[in-house]
Order: sequence, then structure tokens, then C-alpha cells
Amino acid sequence: MTETNAEKRAVVLASGGMDSATAAYLAAEEGYDCYLLHTSYGQETEDREYECARRLADDLDAADFLHVETGHLAAIGGSSLTDDEMDVADADLDSEEVPTSYVPFRNANLLAMATAYAEANDCEAVFIGAHSEDFSGYPDCRPAFFDAFQNVIDAGTKDETDIELRAPFVEWSKTDIAERGVELGVPYEHTWSCYREEAPACGTCDACAFRLQAFQNVGVRDPIAYDERPEYAD
Repeated sequence: MTETNAEKRAVVLASGGMDSATAAYLAAEEGYDCYLLHTSYGQETEDREYECARRLADDLDAADFLHVETGHLAAIGGSSLTDDEMDVADADLDSEEVPTSYVPFRNANLLAMATAYAEANDCEAVFIGAHSEDFSGYPDCRPAFFDAFQNVIDAGTKDETDIELRAPFVEWSKTDIAERGVELGVPYEHTWSCYREEAPACGTCDACAFRLQAFQNVGVRDPIAYDERPEYAD
């Protein structure tokens, strides 16, 4: 890992998944001291996601790790990730509909907290691991959303504050992320993507399917355990 400059700092939204882990390793490679922000919002796999985010902070020797409970997102509802009465759907990688796993306006909530965390710690950037296959289904992962939120950051922070919102994978596929992460040495065995289970991963939800497909495309076996692993991913 590249040595960091203590005067160059970034907040990284760390979900515990492979995209945010890759974003954190990219930030570290670029010379940032990483301040990791992990949130639990009532998702079914929150304990496993926290465990993975905490391990990422240790692996990176992060400058700080902040865990915030955001139970209001679960109270608001509207997502199969937080509502026990809504089922997490099986993967449909060709669908252009907003999936039931979409948590209404979640990224705006998370980026608001990340911006506050960044301003309080004199950070120069906020990293989020959203990618192109996210914004095809999640409206708060679109490039236009991040452009607009940069304006919010500029307008809503102190005049002397200069925070850049970084979504380095916004035009990348999951396969692109996996390929870059393998190059960076991201410990993907310590990441979690499944929407349904904390161990083993189900292998059939959208998150599992995109992840397995990405590893298959780069010719690397996904290192985590699955309850049901498609033949192509063996």
C-alpha cells in the first residue's frame, strides 16, 4: 500500500461490500488517509456488513472508523432491505425497473453524514463506490445525482471548506471494479454483498449475481462462501 500524506484526508462510505472496499483502497493508493464511515439502517445483513467494514478499517490502518445507526431509514420503509414484509427478489440482471432493494433517497442521507464528517475532520474528499450497474436501477446512483450533490456540498459548507465528491466508478461496471480491486490487492474475502443472508451468501439475489458475474468475467473465483453458487461461478 502506498504511504499516505497525513495532510491529505478523505471520508470513504464503507458499506462492507466490494465496491466501497475497492473505493477505499483506491483512495489509499492516491495518498489519502482514510476516514471510514459505516452506517446501519436496519438492513437484514447489517451485522455482517459492520464486521466487514470494521475489518476493512483495520486492513487499511484507517485514520478513523465511525459507525452510525440510521434507523430512520428503516422506520420510513419502502425497501425490501429494511421491511420484513417485503421479499428480496431473485436476480434479474436485465431488468430496467427500480428494484425493491432500493432504499428511498439513501445516498443523500449517507452523503450528508459523510460531508459533515469530512468537514469536521478537514477532509478534502468524500468517496462513494457507486457504479454504472447501480444507477441503471437506483436513481440516487446516477451521475446527475452526484453532480447535484457536489453543488449541495459547495453551498452548504463553510466558505473555506473544499470537499470533492468522488464517485470513481460511476461509469464503470462491476467487472471493472473487480479487475481494479484485484490489481490493488483488495481482500475481497472480507467483504459482503448479499442482501438476504449473513453467511453463507444466498447466491441468487441481485447483489450476489452481479458480484459472481464480475468475478467470473475477470477469471477469479469469488472467495466468499455461497449457499447456491451458479455453475459458471465455480
